[in-house]
Amino acid sequence: MRRASIGLTTLLVLVTSGLAGCSGDEPQDTVVDFINGWKNGDLSKVGFITADGGKIASADVLTEIKGFYGDLKDQPLAVSVAGDPKESGDIATTPIDLKWTLPGNVTWDYKSSVRMTKRSGDGWQVIWEPAVLQPDLEKGEKFRLKRIPAQRGTVLDASGKALVGPQQVVVVGVSPVKIKDLTSLTKSLTAAFKKIKVDVDLTDLKDRVAKADEGAFLDLVSLRRADYDKIRDDVRPLPGTVFREETRQLAPTRVFARALLGAVEPATKDDLDKRPSELTASDQVGHGGLQEKYDKELRGAPGLSVVVSAEAADETTTDEPVFTSKPVDGKDIKVSIDTATQNAADQAIGAQKLPSSMVALRVSDGSVLAVANGPDANGVDTALTGQVPPGSTYKMVSAYGLLQSGAVTGDTAVNCPKTVTVDGRTFKNSAGEELGKVPFHVDFAKSCNTAFVGLAPKLGADGLKNASSALGIGGNWNIGVDAFTGKVSDGATSTELAAATFGQGSTAVSPIAMAAATAAVAKGGFQPPKLVLDPAPAAAGTSAPLDAKALDALRAMMREVVTGGTGTALKSVPGKPVYGKTGTAEFADGSDQTHSWFVGYQGDIAFAVMVQKGGAGAEAAVPIVKSFLTALNK
Repeated sequence: MRRASIGLTTLLVLVTSGLAGCSGDEPQDTVVDFINGWKNGDLSKVGFITADGGKIASADVLTEIKGFYGDLKDQPLAVSVAGDPKESGDIATTPIDLKWTLPGNVTWDYKSSVRMTKRSGDGWQVIWEPAVLQPDLEKGEKFRLKRIPAQRGTVLDASGKALVGPQQVVVVGVSPVKIKDLTSLTKSLTAAFKKIKVDVDLTDLKDRVAKADEGAFLDLVSLRRADYDKIRDDVRPLPGTVFREETRQLAPTRVFARALLGAVEPATKDDLDKRPSELTASDQVGHGGLQEKYDKELRGAPGLSVVVSAEAADETTTDEPVFTSKPVDGKDIKVSIDTATQNAADQAIGAQKLPSSMVALRVSDGSVLAVANGPDANGVDTALTGQVPPGSTYKMVSAYGLLQSGAVTGDTAVNCPKTVTVDGRTFKNSAGEELGKVPFHVDFAKSCNTAFVGLAPKLGADGLKNASSALGIGGNWNIGVDAFTGKVSDGATSTELAAATFGQGSTAVSPIAMAAATAAVAKGGFQPPKLVLDPAPAAAGTSAPLDAKALDALRAMMREVVTGGTGTALKSVPGKPVYGKTGTAEFADGSDQTHSWFVGYQGDIAFAVMVQKGGAGAEAAVPIVKSFLTALNK
């Protein structure tokens, strides 16, 4: 204790006159009235004196109590009697329990006591002193709440190596009061950001400046120190620019699995509005991807310290802790991403100017090794959540169904006319190609649409559904983050079934769904892909074997795509033989634009690439695959 206790003799000498306020006949009644009045904000039923025997009105006592609250003024407080009064002459002391509910539902409970006297002859009166509220509290002091941040967990790879760690960043912003020429400033900043290939939307800057306080710091972009240093001399001299250095949790590079990992950034107003009891303005919060999905686990729980704060005449303060709740550090998240594979995927995707996505899996165990989106995904993880038609890559699925059912073999002659009409709808091949009657493996390698349309009745709606399900399309597997497993056409009409057989119609997939299906072909059975390893997701899915004979034929056909079909650009890539299927997917009625696809595998790596509006599969997707495999096999 920091104070000496007041002796009873001194107290009794000082208390000689009656005071305002009613008083109870028994000390227990007075304590109950005091606690109830404290709770209800009306102490008029209770009489008070100070510890030195002075007079004090009940309203002043209530004001002093509230003044001591300080940072705890909005926190719930429960006060209750903890035992019977102990009387010693004209003095009675009653123990009380106090229980604060602090931010984050942290509980601080402790004991204090209420002293009373009846020496005045006016019944029992409460001796008001700050120690009633907390034994260490003295006049002029108040409670302050200090937040103790928890150590945020990180994202680890399968070996336990951190994929995300602390790195220095520079926040580039503008201050309205310092701007001389906003048009010129905007132009210069855009040019500087372009030099480091960072896309910053400044179209609303004029409006932001107009609405901001003159001295405000308007954030424009946060740059890794290495990127900032490249344009430091360009942006630093610009009138109006301001800068702030911070440390943030970042991946190895700016593009590294960006949409998948997400970012750790200062809490926004939206964050604070949605989670007012959990976050403060100084907190770091996960935005997007794994960082947002597992923000609660990664953030942990901050600690709290309640201090008794006293301010001296020179405005310096001294704080004495009276309660501390230690922080609970966040938990790490372990994922299957492989750094070398992810870098190769990011590099390959980054060379394509059109929006592109890629997923790579390990065939042997289903581990997701890379999830890449580019050139600047802005947090949209199309590789996992995209819902687009698969185009001719789905011939891999249809072909499995046809081979497995015995409707055809790889050598069965199947006609490939220039066009074919089904119930009034005409289907055609890319570039008007016509192969005539050729073995089915040739139809597959050359990606003949009309051949598959002709086989649609033999496959049937059930055959398409069953083949898709066997390869995991539309399955109930769970990788620990949002992912679209696919939606298979119902093939309810002859035209819908004909279109769905070569990946059009209402069938929709994501790159990860097609990569998982391709891995199933390579492995010999479907195995649910896995990405988040710890905490392991519930209902991860189940494995199932495939028809070995059908797979032998299908793999040979997929190899022929590379050796003599639509994917010959991959024939010379280093490493083991490449197997695959190109795809050109129409996605809008009345438009000639198509998505470019390629799915395939090499050794123990299966992959799927999709380039939005990229044209034919051989035009945009295949070059990405070539770059990816070349980098992996260096």
